[in-house]
Amino acid sequence: MLRSSSRSLLRKLAKTWTHDLGVRNISYEPLSWSQGSYATRMPPLFHPLPGLRLPPPLSDQMERFPTKITTLPNGLRIASEDSLGPAACVGLYVDSGSIYEKDESVGVTHLLEKMAFKSTRKRSHLQIVQEIEAAGGNVNASASREQMAYSYDTLKAYLPQAIELLLDSVINPVFLENEVQEQLKKVKGAIGEMSKDPQQFLLESLHHTAYSSALQNPLVASEEALNRIDGSIIKKFYHENYTADRMVLAAFGVDHEHLLAIAKPILYDLRKGFPVEVPKSTYVGGDIRHKVDSEKTHVALAFEVPGGWHQERDATVLTLLQMLMGGGGSFSAGGPGKGMHSRLYLRVLNKYQEVQSFSAFSSVFNDTGLFGIHLTAGSDFVAKAVNVAASELLAVASPGQLSEVEVNRAKNATKSAVLTNLESRAIVTEDIGRQILTYGCRKPVEHFLNILDELTPDDITLMAQKLLASPPTMACLGDVDRVPNYDSISNQFRTLY
Repeated sequence: MLRSSSRSLLRKLAKTWTHDLGVRNISYEPLSWSQGSYATRMPPLFHPLPGLRLPPPLSDQMERFPTKITTLPNGLRIASEDSLGPAACVGLYVDSGSIYEKDESVGVTHLLEKMAFKSTRKRSHLQIVQEIEAAGGNVNASASREQMAYSYDTLKAYLPQAIELLLDSVINPVFLENEVQEQLKKVKGAIGEMSKDPQQFLLESLHHTAYSSALQNPLVASEEALNRIDGSIIKKFYHENYTADRMVLAAFGVDHEHLLAIAKPILYDLRKGFPVEVPKSTYVGGDIRHKVDSEKTHVALAFEVPGGWHQERDATVLTLLQMLMGGGGSFSAGGPGKGMHSRLYLRVLNKYQEVQSFSAFSSVFNDTGLFGIHLTAGSDFVAKAVNVAASELLAVASPGQLSEVEVNRAKNATKSAVLTNLESRAIVTEDIGRQILTYGCRKPVEHFLNILDELTPDDITLMAQKLLASPPTMACLGDVDRVPNYDSISNQFRTLY
């Protein structure tokens, strides 16, 4: 019955469509490509259909809306970039992270991330959840060593409510003890599972070993810290660091004057803090090993990125170097050909079947950072794999080893990745907020793409030499007795530092 009524409806629609477009000789018999019936009975698709009005095409040179910034008397900055479309994203970014933790507050940053969008002086946690669901919004909070981020993605029609709720959640938290204890319990359960993510586990270990000061503080709270933290410790850290002069309200898809009209009355009287000196971090390098019973052994070998994000050109070269080296797993979940032209795929993963993953990584901060290779291999091959990693790093630091072809391919891949990411409202909002916290302004993407275009193979080689001139940092998980000792690896780079 359903099929026959559908067929009747389709015939009526076909007759109407035939009449409107002036197309004759339409048959309801099945069309066959082999008999050429589609081409003879349907209008050709390489000519405009008669009577069909098309909207004017967009210009090939569409310019982005400018980023506008307003600084309130209390030092808080409000920044936005408008855009077409029905949706918008707004975020609050705070110059606070684990580097600001002291002995009594180590681990608080991790808890602050988990306490996001909990009860405030105006709303209960249940009310916050209900309002977000009613608007069909999407909220997110993330912690890092130097910055905290809170965002709300929603339709423009709900923007006033979204901004008010976001700001209420960040500037008016009450840290109810029952909510704090609930999150402490959840985090304790989560850290027990951390070893199941070897890459994240080793990244934490690298920071703990590579630095002797602020960046050594763990981003993931330890069980010892969780047993000490309570609501009063979180409140103290929050009031010391969440001040107006260390915040940026960023938005994408919002008219700037409209954003000011909503946010300024809420933020105008927010407390300004005392001047705070950014904690310094000293890179020292070193070796840390976690022995566990496993068939696989994971190793991360890293070096310092001097200057960090504040050295724009070097940071751009580093991004290109990471794309050039690339790598991944022995099986690419992204489909055939994903990353297959990177150096680590061509020179390592395609050559050594014993290697299960082999990829370049970076972790960059305002004034320093880490760059290196993470690898996974069977315990009987891990020694060879570590030496291969050292050889690959030395190769990119050797003059004449990089070709124009692979560098240009890496440039194109980098541009594609950057521009594709900037199609996301959330990422553009984050880019605005984090750039203003880091540089004090928003630099257009063209600024970085122009730097990228000017780079040569020699620039990458010089950057690699600069990286390898620092003492290495190693972190291992698994059958660590099979991993070459630190001195033997360090000696391979000794001529560079």
